[in-house]
Amino acid sequence: MSTEPRVEGTVRLTVAQAVVRYLSRQHVERDGERRRFFAGCLGIFGHGNVAGLGQALLQAELQEPDALPYVLGRNEQAMVHTATAYARAKDRMEAWAVTSSVGPGATNMVTGAALATINRLPVLLLPADTFAGRSASPLLQELELPSAGDVTVNDCFRPVSRYFDRVWRPEQLPAALNSAMRVLTDPAETGAVTICLPQDVQAEAHDWPLALFAERTWRIGRPRPEADLVARVAELVRGAERPLVVAGGGVHYSGAVPALQALTAATGIPVGQSQAGKGTLLFDDPRCLGAIGSTGTTAANEIARSADLVIGVGTRWTDFTTASRTAFQHPGVRFVNVNVAPVDSVKHAGLSVLADARETLTELTAALEGHRVDPAYSEEVATLRAEWEQLVDDACHPEVSGLGAGGMLSQAEVLGVVNTLSDPRDVVVCAAGSMPGDLHKLWRVRDPKGYHVEYGYSCMGYEVAGGLGVALAEPDRDVFVLVGDGSYLMMATELATAVQEGIKIIVVLVQNHGFASIGALSESLGSQRFGTAYRYRDTGTGRLDGDRLPLDLAANAASFGLPVLRCTTAEELRSAVGEAKAATGSVVVHVETDPLVHAPDSRAWWEVPVSEVAELDSTTAARRTYDEHKATQRHLLDPTR
Repeated sequence: MSTEPRVEGTVRLTVAQAVVRYLSRQHVERDGERRRFFAGCLGIFGHGNVAGLGQALLQAELQEPDALPYVLGRNEQAMVHTATAYARAKDRMEAWAVTSSVGPGATNMVTGAALATINRLPVLLLPADTFAGRSASPLLQELELPSAGDVTVNDCFRPVSRYFDRVWRPEQLPAALNSAMRVLTDPAETGAVTICLPQDVQAEAHDWPLALFAERTWRIGRPRPEADLVARVAELVRGAERPLVVAGGGVHYSGAVPALQALTAATGIPVGQSQAGKGTLLFDDPRCLGAIGSTGTTAANEIARSADLVIGVGTRWTDFTTASRTAFQHPGVRFVNVNVAPVDSVKHAGLSVLADARETLTELTAALEGHRVDPAYSEEVATLRAEWEQLVDDACHPEVSGLGAGGMLSQAEVLGVVNTLSDPRDVVVCAAGSMPGDLHKLWRVRDPKGYHVEYGYSCMGYEVAGGLGVALAEPDRDVFVLVGDGSYLMMATELATAVQEGIKIIVVLVQNHGFASIGALSESLGSQRFGTAYRYRDTGTGRLDGDRLPLDLAANAASFGLPVLRCTTAEELRSAVGEAKAATGSVVVHVETDPLVHAPDSRAWWEVPVSEVAELDSTTAARRTYDEHKATQRHLLDPTR
């Protein structure tokens, strides 16, 4: 962190006015590039913040319009998603603040906070709180606990925030703001930061030192790996017969994509990619195995199964990446974990390299000069890649597969058409349902920033709001939001914000009349798709197995004031994508699909426990399959140091 020369004197402002002025003066710097950290503030006003932060943002907009631009959202959770998506698109170098009123407005943001923290993405939350002075308690929307007088609903933010504070007095604000910035700009610690602002304190005036509002630059460093650790990793690589790199989101955030490409080009080491790591190598790179794990490609999972050295770079090693710890079956497999976060660097008890991904990969490439994997290994990788790409062609292209002939398109075919007709620099956004898994396997990434799937929290409702955040961050790219009917029904509200702000997103709304992902999972677990279809309750059976509900989501989307294109065939979909690309504003493309036509199998497992005893034959059969996979699960405790 560096600061400008100290400024003497004081200025009298309310706490809310001080917050806005402080945030507008914060900058970050990495590799000599300096930029403002806060792009603006998303907010919905209620009685808890309208006279505090609302007044402060209005005053700033009138007096200094570019200081902290304000955007009105429609749902508090969605606003946090928008801010989080923006931060990801900006590689965590920029962020948004989000404000809400006290009570339900605040607690609506908790889900968004959890998503940001789990995904290691910075967002500043400024929920209003009850009166510090307690002059009128109990307030409207106040939680009253008989056992504690200082607990409010905002304490829900504590477990899902990387930093939490409540400013009871103006004097506490400077320390709280600086602590917030410390966490937001720390690559190892970042996530949701929550500063609760009691509504009476927001409006309270105080004499602030002018130095608090001097421009401040927080330097984001690049911790270099220890030389002996780089030498040790190089030694492990040279001694391995089947090394594999697993690339996570940290490769993107550290700007390490070119360094990873250089390492793999020099050594021939293949790369599997987590959801956040997709795009670290482009799909046509000869070393790119694509997605790995439970939603992985057959190529990546076959190589993973026999890998004797696995180098994780910027990955959290989630259960989907490790196929619930069944992906790596070599009896002597060893792990190297390159990560800036200590909690991630020690997973699987491998060799921990606590350092920046770009610096580590660059130094490792130099240490491995002259070394390449065995040509036979490279040939095997090429063969497996070709086999998988043929499976993708067969599943994704109606003119090749014929799956859509005479009936509805499959979801894979929809993805194939959109992937083919989108530009390489366009961005695909998704988060929940069956599409993230299909995208992970099937989407051919042609630009490192072209893939944005939130799968740390896999939050239904993220898609439209997240797409808005990406479009705010990357206005020169078309953003394709792929969303199923389930997620759309949960949170389509930010279509109104997109229209309001004149921001273009292309929403491909896939209608399959239910929860396709959980329906398929339910069937595989012996629960017969129970509770996963949108149906009337049958008066005869008393069950939700009647006719389909007459949901017209296209009409719903049109009510937001944007064009909607209905599609039933591949040709109509192609035409609609072209029309949407040519449009200047947001467009919704509505297409019905058959949820019973699945994408190619990854040949990997994901652990979801099945009832150990049951009277249903379907459940009993599923339990046998579960036990078979469970027997292959490993602790992955590598003694390498």
